Amino acid sequence: ALNVKAVSQPFMRAQEGLFHGKTKRYGNNVPHSMQKTRRTWLPNIRSKTMHSESLGLMKLKITTTAMRAVKKMGGLDDYVLRTPTRKLGQLGIGLR
Repeated sequence: ALNVKAVSQPFMRAQEGLFHGKTKRYGNNVPHSMQKTRRTWLPNIRSKTMHSESLGLMKLKITTTAMRAVKKMGGLDDYVLRTPTRKLGQLGIGLR
């Protein structure tokens, strides 16, 4: 069983890419012996070249969750315009 909780501190790497609100998470590994050890979970980040109709090709650090949201919304431009600013980070707000 894994015990995970969210962090309120800003995840600085998330400001350099499109992370869709994903942050570093902290918790415990809990094996059968119940001897807890601290660990962190990082977002699943990929470097990807994406096409924007207004900005052309852009190389971005993007999480797989953000990739899925971009695909659902019909492209990078629609994603940046329709996503709440709290999920975009500084790069996304700059693209907007």
